[in-house]
Amino acid sequence: MIERVNSKEQLNTCLEIIHKSFITVAGEFGLTKDNCPNHTAFMPIDKLIRQYKSGTDMFLYRHNGEYVGYFSLVNNGESVELNNLSVLPEYRHLGIGKKLVEYAKNYVIKNTGAKKITIGIIEDNTILKDWYETLGFIHTGTKQFDSLPFTVGFMELTI
Repeated sequence: MIERVNSKEQLNTCLEIIHKSFITVAGEFGLTKDNCPNHTAFMPIDKLIRQYKSGTDMFLYRHNGEYVGYFSLVNNGESVELNNLSVLPEYRHLGIGKKLVEYAKNYVIKNTGAKKITIGIIEDNTILKDWYETLGFIHTGTKQFDSLPFTVGFMELTI
């Protein structure tokens, strides 16, 4: 069951899911607070609070009474960014991530005038890239940011 985050008190739950989900990625790619402090695995609560206060659409996924997934959407007019899609490691491979993307897609269609959903991932994360491609996303390019020790890959889903 997917629920919209509707109180600031829920942000600690969101952050816990984000941290536990993204720390596995950080470990896989050798990312630490020292070499990549801006990685999602190390996101501070104040960043999530700023997103919430700015009106970012945030959602939690509940499985058997427990919150195990999260994502947020940022409307940029013609496109919507899908950010921080997270599923706790012990709940992966149950189809939850696909449900989150489908919900995001339907939400964007019903509530925005956007024509596409965009994401950014670690370009070398081929497993994740392939997974998004199975959901209809196409790779649109890459960019190297000075603040990140990896190349960011961009993907989009036309809706």
